[in-house]
Amino acid sequence: MIKYEFPLNERIRSLLRLEDLYERFDHFVNKTGAFEHHFALQTLFEIIETGARADLKSDLLQELERQRSSLESLRNNPQISEAALDSVLLEIEQTSGRLLDVTGKFGQHIRENEWLMGIKQRMSIPGGVCEFDIPSYHFWLRHEVATRQQDLGIWSRPLLPIRDATAIVLKLLRDSGKSHQFVARNGMFQQMSGGKLVQLLRVDVSPELAGVPELSANKYAINVRFTTQGGEGRPKTMDCDVPFTLTYCNL
Repeated sequence: MIKYEFPLNERIRSLLRLEDLYERFDHFVNKTGAFEHHFALQTLFEIIETGARADLKSDLLQELERQRSSLESLRNNPQISEAALDSVLLEIEQTSGRLLDVTGKFGQHIRENEWLMGIKQRMSIPGGVCEFDIPSYHFWLRHEVATRQQDLGIWSRPLLPIRDATAIVLKLLRDSGKSHQFVARNGMFQQMSGGKLVQLLRVDVSPELAGVPELSANKYAINVRFTTQGGEGRPKTMDCDVPFTLTYCNL
């Protein structure tokens, strides 16, 4: 099945973007080519911009504490594995501790590095980091692979507590999901929400489906429309019935 996730508030939207960027960074930094490490650094700059919200750290700390309290209440529940519960609680406690140790603005160590900020500024210009634009960056890209990976690791290390906290919150959110099977008649589906708030909706469809879901939702209704590419690349609603799974996630 192909899974499509649709965040329904700005906080979850930001966390999903950060998750995607951290995964992309890890992918590129583990490669060995100069081009891959160029894109790793570019992604690092995107992480800083995406996580620059002043309340991101406090939001994550509050959510981790809320989840810790909620999980603690499950102790002595015969349906809950004590070992698994202790493992999750320990992970939350350790991650919260690392978050509390983070001082200053997110990514401030990068902003204080004049050389890196010069590269970041040039990256906003198409083709702006050619060797004649920043010879020192061209020189760095010709360093040994291990040296480049070490530098990228040093620059990314202060950002890892946010990554770990984001991963925990999103995992708990996804694990909360309740799934239901539906059919979109002639590519359209609507369900009344009845004022119930959901933070994340996931649509699972067969990989054989020649179309993609579009979703809009508010506290009154959820609308799913399955579209395919029409003439001149314009999306059009599919004219067939589409079976799919809709998962409601809420912390």
